[in-house]
Amino acid sequence: KVIIFDRPNPNGMYVDGPILDMKHKSGVGALPIPVVHGLTMGEIALMAQGEGWSKKCDVEVVACDGYTHQSRYTIPIAPSPNLPTQHSIYLYPSTCLFEGTVCSLGRGTEAPFEIYGHPSYKGSDFEFTPRSVAGAKNPPLKDQKCYGVDLRGVDDESVIAAGFNLEYVIDAYRNLGLGEKFFTRMFLLLTGVDYIKEMIIAGHSADEIRARWQGDVEKFKV
Repeated sequence: KVIIFDRPNPNGMYVDGPILDMKHKSGVGALPIPVVHGLTMGEIALMAQGEGWSKKCDVEVVACDGYTHQSRYTIPIAPSPNLPTQHSIYLYPSTCLFEGTVCSLGRGTEAPFEIYGHPSYKGSDFEFTPRSVAGAKNPPLKDQKCYGVDLRGVDDESVIAAGFNLEYVIDAYRNLGLGEKFFTRMFLLLTGVDYIKEMIIAGHSADEIRARWQGDVEKFKV
């Protein structure tokens, strides 16, 4: 028997992003669900059982009293030293994609997942230098001065309304002009599909790429 004491999903108010192509199954994506699935752990477990994605077992979910997917839940304790603020948690689904690129997303600074940049980023006065700190002993681009974008001034409601937002990654990709070398293998694991990388390289906008997954998201939500 498996008993799950459920908890709110701080990004549970929306569903967005591509559904995992199972050929890219990994430790960062193991089920055919959208990048931002909106589910609680209990809901994921019941879905996995119902869809036959996991071994059959006796699952009991102890639900969160009063929680709905319209609830705004502020995590009282940071889930990671690299997600120190509620704002970073809201940005996380989108800025996490920088883990699959040559850029820094601010690990080793005071604003992980709230900033992004690279030493060769052009046209920006904003700068930061990743350092070895607790929770990020060897961050990408450690001790290198990076230029880029500070997202701390973007209000929470705008971040949530934008959903799974590819604009940040597309901005950095176009700015650096590195082509295929901008991406690492991790990018495919994080997005879970081939077409996002392919469409970025082909010059498509964030809205054009979003249209590719929109139908799948609507089916998933039903």
